[in-house]
Amino acid sequence: MQAAHDTASMATLYAHIRILMGMIVGLGLTHLLRHFANLIENPRRKPIYWVHLGWALSMFLYLIHFWWWEFRLGHLVQWSFNLYLFVTLYALLLYLLCACVFSDSASEYPDYREYFYARRQWFFGLLALAYAVDMADTWIKGPAYFHGFGPEFVIRNLVYIVLCVVAALTRNPWFHGAFVSLGLAYQISWIARQFETL
Repeated sequence: MQAAHDTASMATLYAHIRILMGMIVGLGLTHLLRHFANLIENPRRKPIYWVHLGWALSMFLYLIHFWWWEFRLGHLVQWSFNLYLFVTLYALLLYLLCACVFSDSASEYPDYREYFYARRQWFFGLLALAYAVDMADTWIKGPAYFHGFGPEFVIRNLVYIVLCVVAALTRNPWFHGAFVSLGLAYQISWIARQFETL
């Protein structure tokens, strides 16, 4: 009887926690969609840059994916305030990435290409941090869950972190074009292979 009560309490607690995470994810999605809509409504106001749009799309997928996979936390962990704080800060980190992709300060630049390269250190620094936090977030779900992804998971995150550091340091358009193209393709593949069902 006590175990059933504890399970129900944990489910109620996680529903409470997911409300806050949902608000943060919702703000990030709203931010991205508002700026996407602005590009559609005002296509001639500022020249777009496909690499910049690619990373905006990548962040959209990251947020959707985050909200999907965090559902598992309700069944896999015992909640504490520190864990609650950690997951909330992870969600806030993703919101900051959305704010870096599209910012009101973009109006200070002649086009989105210049804006992207001027802000790349912040964006890729935060993105590298997000992939490091992702490993900790996955470990929180338990060693068995972490190792269930095999070596690909650790290699994936470490490679992303290294590439983000390079992206923060270089303005080379070929590198950035290849990074966002291959990154998006891999991101879609990873979600489809690992998270199609919970």
